Amino acid sequence: MFSFRQTDDSEQVAIDPQRIPAHVAIIMDGNGRWAQKKHRPRVFGHKAGVETIKQITKHASHLGVKVLTLYAFSTENWKRPDQEVNYLMQLPVDFFDKFVPELVRENVRVNVMGYHDRLPAKTQQAVDKAIADTAQNNGMVLNFAFNYGGRAEIVTAVQRIATKVQQGQLAPADISDTTFSEALMTAPLAPYADPDLLIRTSGEERISNFLLWQIAYSELVFTDRLWPDFSDQDFDQAVQEFQQRDRRFGGVKK
Repeated sequence: MFSFRQTDDSEQVAIDPQRIPAHVAIIMDGNGRWAQKKHRPRVFGHKAGVETIKQITKHASHLGVKVLTLYAFSTENWKRPDQEVNYLMQLPVDFFDKFVPELVRENVRVNVMGYHDRLPAKTQQAVDKAIADTAQNNGMVLNFAFNYGGRAEIVTAVQRIATKVQQGQLAPADISDTTFSEALMTAPLAPYADPDLLIRTSGEERISNFLLWQIAYSELVFTDRLWPDFSDQDFDQAVQEFQQRDRRFGGVKK
């Protein structure tokens, strides 16, 4: 049976509730352009984008998604103007302060992956508190990639594995896909460590150093919608697109 949801233009989106992607990852792009189109500073777009995060988090949870990973701040984003970076570092403080009580009610657990030790102290404290406050929740995992980069993650994983080999804890011949996956930042998300569906907003069609190992067999959906305008209906359409794909994982269906 399919469930139907109305889009903004009154078209129906048919979703099979038995085939909801377990792990959805989103590259939330277009905040700055959204603000510029309104002749406002870029930070205005980031503020609007936070409201979209709240809405999509609840919607994904209600659909039955197990893990929602959001690309919030990359290791390359430090190159942005100081004013914008400072605002982005404050966002988790304000976001978690207001939204965590609702996440607790929604039974959503917060996880954050990335290089936390390089974040400002106030940002680290907000992240740690959100993780602790939602630790007992056993519903969807809201996983933020914050100060995260895919290449850096892979290098870190290689270093961890090399250390085990050096210490005699692991033989080189025993290094496998599983060994490598267990050394990545997404390991705590198992058995849903790898996204089934990756969405990127704003019309850009590139990966931007995001989950490079994990998306080997993810279905990719790109939309022109800027992140602050991304709606529940847009999410449903991406899920519908995912459900129409023929996922063979390199094999051939008999």
